Amino acid sequence: MAPSTLSQLYKLIAESVAAIDASCATRGVEVPSIDSAFTPGSEAFRMDPTVAEAINIATASAYQIAALLEPPSVSVSHIASGHYKAIALRALLETNTVEILREAGPKGIHVDEIAKRNQLDPNKNARLLRYLSTYYLFREVEPDVFSNTRISSMLDTGKSVDELLAKPRDRHVGTSGFAALIEHILDEGWMGATSAVATLRDPKTRFSGEPTDAPLARTTGSNVPFWVWIEQPGQEMRLQRFGIAMQGVAAMQPAEAALDSFDWKSLGVEDVVVDVGAGVGAVSLALAKSYPSLKIVVQDRDAVIVQANGIWAKELPEAVRSGRVKLQGHDVFTPQPVKGASVFLLKQILHDWSDSYAITILKHLRAAATPKTKLVAMESIVPYACRDTRTVDKDGIPGAMPHEAPEPLLANFGPINDMQYNSDFTMFLLGNSQERTIDHFYSLLLAAGWKIIRVYQGEGRSAFMQQMEAVPV
Repeated sequence: MAPSTLSQLYKLIAESVAAIDASCATRGVEVPSIDSAFTPGSEAFRMDPTVAEAINIATASAYQIAALLEPPSVSVSHIASGHYKAIALRALLETNTVEILREAGPKGIHVDEIAKRNQLDPNKNARLLRYLSTYYLFREVEPDVFSNTRISSMLDTGKSVDELLAKPRDRHVGTSGFAALIEHILDEGWMGATSAVATLRDPKTRFSGEPTDAPLARTTGSNVPFWVWIEQPGQEMRLQRFGIAMQGVAAMQPAEAALDSFDWKSLGVEDVVVDVGAGVGAVSLALAKSYPSLKIVVQDRDAVIVQANGIWAKELPEAVRSGRVKLQGHDVFTPQPVKGASVFLLKQILHDWSDSYAITILKHLRAAATPKTKLVAMESIVPYACRDTRTVDKDGIPGAMPHEAPEPLLANFGPINDMQYNSDFTMFLLGNSQERTIDHFYSLLLAAGWKIIRVYQGEGRSAFMQQMEAVPV
C-alpha cells in the first residue's frame, strides 16, 4: 500500500528538520526564538543552501498539512478574513504600536499603557493585538500585556516614539524601507482592492489594459495613472513612502544580481549596453564598475536623468566624463535612439505595463536592433501552481522550468512562495499591469519580434528575479 499524503508530508518535515538541526549544530548557530527581536545576525541559520531548501520544504509541508487536516470551512475562513488581519495591522502600524512595544522591552506592556501613547481605546488595542498574536505577529505575555515577536520587529522603524510623533511624515526616512512597503500595500493596495471586483466585472474595464482603468484609479476617481496620481498635491506623504518602499524592494534584489547570469564578460570594448528605463542606473553602475571597458547608455525620463547625473558624479564620475557611460533622456514609447546596441537591458520594466504597452516598448527596441543584438529582461516569472512537463517551445528553452518542490507538495511550494503572486496582484490594483508566466513572456516577446533563448533562474541574491535572454526574429 502506497504511503498516504499525510505520512509523506510528515516524512518531508522530519527529514527537513533533521537537516536544519544538523547544519546548525555543525555551524554553531541556532534557529532563533519567535519571541526574540529580528536582527540580520539572527538569520545566520539560513545561510547554508541545504538549510534554505529544507526550510522551504518543511514550511510548505506544514501549510499543506493544515490544508489537508483543517475543515474546509476553516481554510476558507482564513482566506476570506485576510482583510481583517490587514486592517488590524495597519491600525497598529500607523499608531506606532510596534515602537511602543519595543521601548517597553520583552516583558511587554499593558494595553492601558499602550493606549496612553497610541491614542487608541485600550479594549480595542487588546483586541487588535490579540488577533494578530494568534498569527504570531505579537505575543500576549499575560492577559492584556503584549510584546513584539521577531515577526513584528521586522516592521520597527528603529525610531523613538517621541520622534515619530514629532515628525510623522518622516517616519520611514532613513529606514530599510520594509515597513514602508508594508504600509504602502496596506494603504494604496487596500484602496485599489476595494474597487477590484467592480473593475473586473465592468464591461468598460474588464478587458482594458489602460493604466487609467486600474482599480485604484476607480477608487480615487482620478482617471489618471498611479504614477501621476501619487505625484499630485496632497499625496506628498504617500509619494515619499512609496519612494522609500521601492528602495526596500531594490534591496531585495541588489543591482549586483544582474551580474550573476548573462555572460557580460563576453562583450568587448566596442559593444554597447543600453539600460532602458534604468532609473538612476543602479544596475549600470554595477556593470560599469565590474567591466570598466564596457560602453553603457543609461536611459530614463528627463527628470530621472537629472537625479542620475548627481549619483554618477558621486559614484563613478570618470565613466561619464570619458564618455564611456552616457546618461540619456528617453521615453520608452518613442523610437529607440541608440541603433545597433549589443544588449538592451530592461529591469522590471515590462511588469509595469499591460501587454499592448509592453509590446510597443519591445517593438521599438526590435526596430533598433541588429541580428546580433541581445535583449536581457529581468523580471519575476510567475510559476504555475501545477507540475509542468511541457516546454514553451518545441526546441526547449534552457532554464525555463523553475525548481519544483518534491511530491506531494504543490510544485510552486504553495503559500511560502507567494511573493510573485502578491506582486502580480499589486501591479493589477495600482497600474492595471501584471507579472507573467514563462509562456506569457514567450508569446509577448515573440509578438514584438524577439525570441527567448535562455532563462536564468538565479540563486542567492538573484533568486527574487529571473533573467530572460532573447534574440531578434
